[in-house]
Amino acid sequence: MSETTSPPSSPTSEPGPTTRRALRAAASTVDGLPTAAADGSVAQWTDRYTHAVMDTFGPPQRVLVRGEGPYVWDADGNRYLDLLGGIAVNSLGHGHPTLTAAISAQLGTLGHVSNFFGSPTQIAFAERLLQLAQAPDGSRVFLTNSGTEANEAAFKLARRTGRPRILALEGAFHGRTMGALALTHKAAYREPFEPLPGGVEWVPFGDVAALEAALAPGDVAALFVEPLQGEAGVLPLPPGYLAEARRLTARHGTLLVLDEVQTGMGRTGSWFAHQLPHIGGGVVPDAVTVAKGLGGGFPVGALLAFGDSTASLLGRGQHGSTFGGNPVASAAGLATIGVIERDGLLEHVTGLGARLRRRILDLDTPLVEAVRGEGLLIGIGLSAPVAPAVASRALAAGFIVNPVNPTSIRLAPPFVLTDEQAGTFVDFLAELDPAEVAA
Repeated sequence: MSETTSPPSSPTSEPGPTTRRALRAAASTVDGLPTAAADGSVAQWTDRYTHAVMDTFGPPQRVLVRGEGPYVWDADGNRYLDLLGGIAVNSLGHGHPTLTAAISAQLGTLGHVSNFFGSPTQIAFAERLLQLAQAPDGSRVFLTNSGTEANEAAFKLARRTGRPRILALEGAFHGRTMGALALTHKAAYREPFEPLPGGVEWVPFGDVAALEAALAPGDVAALFVEPLQGEAGVLPLPPGYLAEARRLTARHGTLLVLDEVQTGMGRTGSWFAHQLPHIGGGVVPDAVTVAKGLGGGFPVGALLAFGDSTASLLGRGQHGSTFGGNPVASAAGLATIGVIERDGLLEHVTGLGARLRRRILDLDTPLVEAVRGEGLLIGIGLSAPVAPAVASRALAAGFIVNPVNPTSIRLAPPFVLTDEQAGTFVDFLAELDPAEVAA
């Protein structure tokens, strides 16, 4: 695919009025039964939300009723370019026909079975993941419902070494369930729920000497690392850090666990970020966790354990999941992988991501101080703590972005985004008045 062209196959064309009416009509009934999308304004739905949904996220910024390609629409009919992709989840965009067909076909054949049984879809999905990860013989997969559950499984895997200590990096985010939360560095996330599972320590981000010192006693079970820290503002590790981490963990018999929940499945232009030479340097980890874009919007995650000795740490009855490996989730994962390959989306992510980062960096605005990231996981560093204000103005202008911290905007758009669509956000940034944003 040329770097200047759009993906050869994407469902991003703007529907006309007739199509929009048909979509609304189709969404309002199923076999003649009304659905929740039948009617209601954003204000009405927001009011109902505050009375029905637990207040863990605050009031919704908008109530969205449908999506197509990289666009979503709210209950008032306003359209938004989704540059967050459900936080790096909707890799194929919204309503992708291949993904929709695969899920529908599987659900119409075999929707769910307990994990006392296998299914061809589950087995093929696990095999495909191991192939993409270039995992050695003896490697195996544990399928989960989400990224935090994948890290939870990795935490238990580490415990099975019998060693008492586990390391993670300062700034790390590994999830919000109790085990994964224990690995997450931000005190505000952890402290309300302490005591958490013990034995976790954090080492300074990107500091090889500090890591070497922490590993020296030889009692560390695992080191958890994100190739890019998404929640910290899309912060890349220093060049060579992962290779040094691999060398040191191998020397001390410590598992190297790569959290690719956000960076995996093509988000950085490679199936896994650590496979990029300038990030991973050829490292072979002991385990990788993945989720988010894995199912293209359908909930599914996975722990990949490399080699028989690591893959056999969790034995029979020591872990489980009701829905993990569900045939529908597995079908969604296989379809997502298939579309990414069929449509050349890894190359598109690499090219578009580079062009988009360059265009933002070249903007003549004092608002933008830095641009970070790989592929279509992009962090825009701002010159002042105005990220929430920028995101609010972007939303009002029809763009969904994420103020991941006070000075950073995170972009993780669908892979089917085109140059032209991305350019509309660049134009928005160019016209944004820093003084008005700061006011």
